[in-house]
Amino acid sequence: MTLSYGQFARVYDQLMEDMPYADWLGFARAGWTRYGMPSSVADLGCGTGNLSIPLAKSGFHVYGIDLSSEMLSVARSKWDETPQQAIRRHAGSIRWLQQDMRSWELAEPVDSVISFCDCLNYLTEERDIEAAFRATYAALKEGGSFLFDMHSPRQLSQYAEQQPFILDERDVAYIWTCDFEQEICQIEHNLTLFVREHDARFTRFEETHCQRAYDPDWVETALRRAGFKSVERFADFQFKAADEHSQRLFFAAIK
Repeated sequence: MTLSYGQFARVYDQLMEDMPYADWLGFARAGWTRYGMPSSVADLGCGTGNLSIPLAKSGFHVYGIDLSSEMLSVARSKWDETPQQAIRRHAGSIRWLQQDMRSWELAEPVDSVISFCDCLNYLTEERDIEAAFRATYAALKEGGSFLFDMHSPRQLSQYAEQQPFILDERDVAYIWTCDFEQEICQIEHNLTLFVREHDARFTRFEETHCQRAYDPDWVETALRRAGFKSVERFADFQFKAADEHSQRLFFAAIK
């Protein structure tokens, strides 16, 4: 199962404003210091551009790739509103592309691919993960890096234990419940959202997001099967070894 954000794109940035975007960017830059500083970067599952845009503003040539046309529309609007003097000063760029991460491709290979904010957990079949790894390998230059994160099995289990989640703010509210299939470590997030419109009335809509966590040893093996010659595993935004207590797993694979 893959996810294409629909109406949720309208309120995504508002609900996700506390997400650790600076930490993801910091991990990417630290990774590039270790594995080679890129000029061109593909942001796989770019969403509303919260990583793509800062990277382009700092001088990288970025491809923002996402399945959701609604999320890309928000990203384009934000990029178009970026002061052009800031862009020209560092000579960065963005090209937005609507593609499926299982079969994405570029006309020319890039130096690095990133995929953060647990995008790959939305692929709930092993064959889809492997297809995404093969597509990424094909889109990289020789020696290029693939940096990404995934929720660990422990993290999805904790979501199930801690739910339901409730938010009640002036302009948006939600009720978030979870159904967890422990046998395959797959979770279904069921969200009912209420969004204030311009006339002060609230619109209600519902979305279901499904994620699956994978054994990290299997992920590493799948990366090597895709052709990556070097794979390292880290945890929780740091270049430290992952263990059974890690919540967010980070991988660095080199072509």
